[in-house]
Amino acid sequence: MGDENHPPITHHSLPITSFGSGSSGLGNTDTMLLNALLLALREIRRNLMRSFLTVLGIVIGVAAVITMVTLGNGATRMVSDQISSLGSNLLLLRPGQQLGPGRDSAGAMNFRSADVEALQNQITAINAVAPVVGSRITLVAGGQNWSSVVNGSTNGYFIAGNWHLAAGRDFSDEEERAGKAVCVIGNTVRKQLFGARTPIGEAIRVKNFSCEVIGLLGSKGQGAMGMDQDDVVLMPLRTVQRRITGNLDISTLMISLREGVSAAPAMEQIRLLMHERRKLGESEEDNFNLMDTKQIAEILSGTIRTMTSLLGAVAAVSLLVGGIGIMNIMLVSVTERTREIGIRLAIGALAHEVLWQFLIEAVVLSAFGGLVGIALATLACWGLSALLNMPFLFNAGINLLAFGFSAGIGVLFGYMPARRAAKLDPIEALRHE
Repeated sequence: MGDENHPPITHHSLPITSFGSGSSGLGNTDTMLLNALLLALREIRRNLMRSFLTVLGIVIGVAAVITMVTLGNGATRMVSDQISSLGSNLLLLRPGQQLGPGRDSAGAMNFRSADVEALQNQITAINAVAPVVGSRITLVAGGQNWSSVVNGSTNGYFIAGNWHLAAGRDFSDEEERAGKAVCVIGNTVRKQLFGARTPIGEAIRVKNFSCEVIGLLGSKGQGAMGMDQDDVVLMPLRTVQRRITGNLDISTLMISLREGVSAAPAMEQIRLLMHERRKLGESEEDNFNLMDTKQIAEILSGTIRTMTSLLGAVAAVSLLVGGIGIMNIMLVSVTERTREIGIRLAIGALAHEVLWQFLIEAVVLSAFGGLVGIALATLACWGLSALLNMPFLFNAGINLLAFGFSAGIGVLFGYMPARRAAKLDPIEALRHE
């Protein structure tokens, strides 16, 4: 019983044996750390809502970092795969000095069939050259219609574009020379016009003529810049030139290099040949553009990696914010439990045992937040990857790094409150109300 000046001690406490080697006789470090862990778990369980709010910053930070990095890696892989699907060791040659929307091809001379022959015959590094003339046209078949890209080319298109046939055949030499009305269609065109049935032998109406479907391209799916690579119809070059464009101009040359050939020397040879054929002087600028798809893939992948790093760094700031929240709550906890700490020190607990108790409590909070953050990030990445149609690449390294960083946050921001608790004077602590 206590008097009115000194009320009885009813604060939360553990048996004396839990406080360390000073009075309990437990002399090994493992027992001390186990006791500190049990005390930390008891305190966390006693204040569940406060503990949840404390680790929320860590959860959000870890989840954000892992999500950003994982999605960035998936986007990088998707871009690389899409560029690779365009062709093997592929170069694109087009008129004008730049590519894409607004390219300055106006006034630049288009290519002719003689340029294709010159490239094939004079550059030994070239495996195949495919001239391409394209136009978007509405197709009609069996009461269905669909607007698609109709490309005129040669059988070199299948080699340069890394295409294989899922059914049917490619063009015969006679069909290419005579410009016969035959075509090979992509899988998207097949679905829109013929549904699930086989299109081989069917007829498609293109403008004012009808062409026979002789082949079906294997599916490639989405390509670079979000285009559907399967939404295409391929006809012999002369068929398109004679019946659709009405001229002999060629807007694009797809050039496939031989395996093992370095792109840089081959590109220089092609430039010199084009200078000669287009009668350009040594000091004159190119009026054509030669692009290596591998370089495009590297540039795009590098840009995505840079953006991923920046977004990951921004997300990591929330981890620091979460660490500051842990430090704040731990300081409040030390203040609330000053009398309890004084009792423990008075009955034999050592200062370093009190320090370990609070430090482990901070680390447990941050580590638990890290585990929850990893679980949330995994679910988010899986769902977003499916939604954005990109590969889900689980990166064990970034998950372990984020977890280790979250635990380190607990050590970093939990040390000062733990040190403050360990330095309390037992007598002053017992007087604390």
